[in-house]
Amino acid sequence: MRRDHKPYSIKKLQGRIESFWVRHFTTPQLDSLGPHSMIMKPWNLSLYGKKISLGKSVHIITARDRPVNLTTWNIDDSQGEILIGDFALICPGVRIDSASRVTVGKNCMLAAGAYLTDADWHDIYDRTKTVGETSPITLEENVWIGDGATLCKGVTIGENSIIGAGSVVTKSIPKNVVAAGNPATVVKNLDTEKEIVTRQSLLEDHSELAESIDALEKWIRADNTLTGWLRSLFWPNRKD
Repeated sequence: MRRDHKPYSIKKLQGRIESFWVRHFTTPQLDSLGPHSMIMKPWNLSLYGKKISLGKSVHIITARDRPVNLTTWNIDDSQGEILIGDFALICPGVRIDSASRVTVGKNCMLAAGAYLTDADWHDIYDRTKTVGETSPITLEENVWIGDGATLCKGVTIGENSIIGAGSVVTKSIPKNVVAAGNPATVVKNLDTEKEIVTRQSLLEDHSELAESIDALEKWIRADNTLTGWLRSLFWPNRKD
């Protein structure tokens, strides 16, 4: 489909259904969910275990073929914990597995398919030991994890740093750098003289942002009709 034919009324209805789903099914599974957070298609968000917390204005985008999975494990002496800070962005296909603690700082962005795991999940020598070695992961503020990157146990990613797509991070990365590769190493230093604009600047005034998005949706969908949308679903053509 070349464009979204949903009329404005259907789009609003979809938003209400998603909000109901989050209140009724998602929130009871979380230790906390901050205000103004948004989970798109929340039925594709898989939560397992306790001690999972989301801050305010967290955005989680899911897809049917790329669900988001947040999992904590309570096995033997291990109790996992996932803490996602204010204004964070979680994209489709992201997986976070924790047997100790994974902290995603304020304004962080996790691109599609990123994987964070704070444990080996089996001991190197005793393959019957379920968790194996575990050590917390910390993403400091405004970190950007690229598409398909993997972060292994015990790493800290410094403030503002970027991890390149497909990278495997086995050791901590300092702040204000770009790191890439397998294993990931620093390939570039950020210019600290330049201002870095974070997601907070866009999301902190929630009311104004909500009004702007609503006005944009009305404008985009002004010519969309219910019959046109249904036709595009069942009898699509090249104009769709």
